[in-house]
Amino acid sequence: MTVQTAETPDNGIDLDALLGAREALAENPGAARFTWRASNRWLGGTHSRSEISGFMGLGEEQTRGKTFAVEADHPEHFSAPDHAPTPVEIVLAALASCLTGGVAAVAQRRGIQLRSVVATVEGDMDLQGILGIDPSVRNGFSAVRVTFEVDADASDAEIAGIVAQSQKRSAVFDIITTPTAVKVTIA
Repeated sequence: MTVQTAETPDNGIDLDALLGAREALAENPGAARFTWRASNRWLGGTHSRSEISGFMGLGEEQTRGKTFAVEADHPEHFSAPDHAPTPVEIVLAALASCLTGGVAAVAQRRGIQLRSVVATVEGDMDLQGILGIDPSVRNGFSAVRVTFEVDADASDAEIAGIVAQSQKRSAVFDIITTPTAVKVTIA
């Protein structure tokens, strides 16, 4: 663990462990191949619960100390009970979380102390596509905007660099912006 001094920022990132993992995976690229998983169960109407507990990585099956749950639903405006955020809102939250975590890690690596980081994410969508009203309208987002408010011991240019590096390394940003082959099957 990094020893903290008055000059060393503490953004909650164990930089030594992170860099050690990076070095170990660079030496063993096969261990860097991960398969993330989630299972989803219908609860009724448009309400469902996804559970996340294990993954394949570091060359073997990995288990976590607990199972995480993420629920999804639709708002009352669509005759649904509104038990949870919509799946598209969860995607936006995932993007904000991934970018924000990256900002913390990059700031720590660059020796910059953060005081606060707030990411606001908006996604524009025309529901005519998913409702089958107009087949020429895309089902997904037509645009996504992320706005950061960062309070840190850094210049505006340094903060912009941190955000840019976080975006460059963000898995969720890549998932949203780059086509991915998705195969749906019935067991």
